[in-house]
Amino acid sequence: MPETGPETGPETGPETGPETGPETGPETGPETGEEAEGGGASGRRSGKSEAAFRTISEVESELDVPQHVLRFWETRFPQVRPLKRGGGRRYYRPADVALLARIRDLLYRDGFTIKGVQKILRETGVRATVAPSAQAEPEEPAPTPAPTTLPEAARAELRRLLDDLTGLRADLSALL
Repeated sequence: MPETGPETGPETGPETGPETGPETGPETGPETGEEAEGGGASGRRSGKSEAAFRTISEVESELDVPQHVLRFWETRFPQVRPLKRGGGRRYYRPADVALLARIRDLLYRDGFTIKGVQKILRETGVRATVAPSAQAEPEEPAPTPAPTTLPEAARAELRRLLDDLTGLRADLSALL
């Protein structure tokens, strides 16, 4: 009887102990195992109010920024201060999530460096930094201004430059 236990252990599940550790360990706990089956962070987020605190997993999925990057940003931007509870779990305030979204936009969309974003946060403050992203979205579909006509002198100069470039292209083609 003792010989059959370890041989059939992987088939029987949790009774086998350390052999199934990764399957029952923290990697597949409430943050990953349940989300894969039950709708994930977005399913939980839809039930939360806007003022509710978010876990790092929820912030990760909302901002599409990996958890290790969020933790790194905490070390570089002291303005981001999630609450830390037992076991080091992070809970982000809505203001933290808005600030992280703005940091993400400045870094990834606008091309700033970390030092550049730090300078912006120091000079303008958190409220002024976060506010433009909230205001920019509704104003984005602004109408484009009507095209203006160039004065004839400028048009003539552009035609001359175009002719010069065309001649240079022909010279290069002849050399190749």
